[in-house]
Amino acid sequence: QVQLVESGGGLVQPGGSLRLSCAASGSIFSINDMGWYRQAPGKQRELVAVITGGGSTNYANSVKGRFTISRDNAKNTVYLQMNSLKPEDTAVYYCNVEISTVVQSALLDYWGQGTQVTVSS
Repeated sequence: QVQLVESGGGLVQPGGSLRLSCAASGSIFSINDMGWYRQAPGKQRELVAVITGGGSTNYANSVKGRFTISRDNAKNTVYLQMNSLKPEDTAVYYCNVEISTVVQSALLDYWGQGTQVTVSS
């Protein structure tokens, strides 16, 4: 099986920075796209950023220029560097990774457990 473990959330003041990490482990054969989503109270889950297996990136308009997604393929880990944080960035952040395993060759979506990010003075 596959496990995704997130870390790096917390409480930060407006204008501050946080770095989220999501490490995949288990019977992994290959990893394709890796991304971050977030869900604020009373709102639908939304895409924040995605990085493809080839390294191309895409961002939600609301975070462009402030957030940077990256990946370390040797560690099966995706990162989200969040700068100039705003109160409206407050949400639970989830990583999402497309993984094929040694048992299941088709790519499947896996989700992290979520990490709370709170931006408040």
